Amino acid sequence: MKRTCIFQDTDRPGSTPDLLGAAKKLHGDRRAESHVVIINGSIDEHLGVFNHIHRVADGLVAEYDPKGLTQILENLQKDYGFDYILIPDTNLGKMIAPRLAQRLEAGLVSGVTDIKRRGEDIEIRRPAFSGKILEGIKITGSGPVVLGLRPNAFDYTSTGRLKTTVSEYTTAVTTRSAVKRLRVAGSNGDIQTGGNKPRDIRDSEVIIAGGGGAKDHFTALNKLAEALGGTVAASRKLVDQGIAPRAIQVGQSGKTVSPRLYMAIGIHGSMQHLAGLRQVDTLISVNKTAHAPICSLSDIVVQGDAGEFIRRLMEKIVNDRSGRKGS
Repeated sequence: MKRTCIFQDTDRPGSTPDLLGAAKKLHGDRRAESHVVIINGSIDEHLGVFNHIHRVADGLVAEYDPKGLTQILENLQKDYGFDYILIPDTNLGKMIAPRLAQRLEAGLVSGVTDIKRRGEDIEIRRPAFSGKILEGIKITGSGPVVLGLRPNAFDYTSTGRLKTTVSEYTTAVTTRSAVKRLRVAGSNGDIQTGGNKPRDIRDSEVIIAGGGGAKDHFTALNKLAEALGGTVAASRKLVDQGIAPRAIQVGQSGKTVSPRLYMAIGIHGSMQHLAGLRQVDTLISVNKTAHAPICSLSDIVVQGDAGEFIRRLMEKIVNDRSGRKGS
């Protein structure tokens, strides 16, 4: 029976079950075991979802120790012989995946956004050349293969509860990183410590995104996002111009998002940008031209100036809230 191991990044635990969608694409209709490795976290939401949970004992390794975490995954690979090891393509995952592939002498593909099975062969797709094209990589033969999966690129729908075996991983970690995470820098440059981590656009249900048509109104975009309880994002054009940080870029060379509301203001909608939108419930685009590519995918299209739209919408929000307070 085929086996797949999924590593849970403690910074994004909610996205872990979605990686089962990638495992499903890898194995197709074949029977396969699903394993998940959890570091210092709760296992409750994974019971009945995975066949096997490997919970690393509290205090055995730091949550942000790539060398120690690599050793744990290497030991589990020796014990279980996984065919595929799936690691989220996060900052931590990008440090673990190449280390693990080197230790296992295994194949490695990072930045994976899609998987296609063609008979016995598997085709992995990922952005290449700074997101200008999609690259196809064929996997043949036997594993193990380490895959770095782009967060939010896959989704999974449960077909029923599974019988889950829980194991406590207690083997001593002898390889540790000399670097310790002391604090987290937000995308705006602010330093945040403790539990106040910067909000990741991939976790937001409301995203207000600006493109080239909104480059003169980026400060106003932040205020609009705050008023709507959402997060501001940007197209690659604003990032390349230094107006927005890369941490909030949406697209093939940025992040993949799945919000309930995505408001694209002044975004033309290149293939590179649209590839970063997956399972958006409602897409609203604001553009001077109604023929922009993103407009054809939008649920609502507002033709007009970005700055004027932001100003009027903010006025509407303020007036509505003032009216509620006075009633």
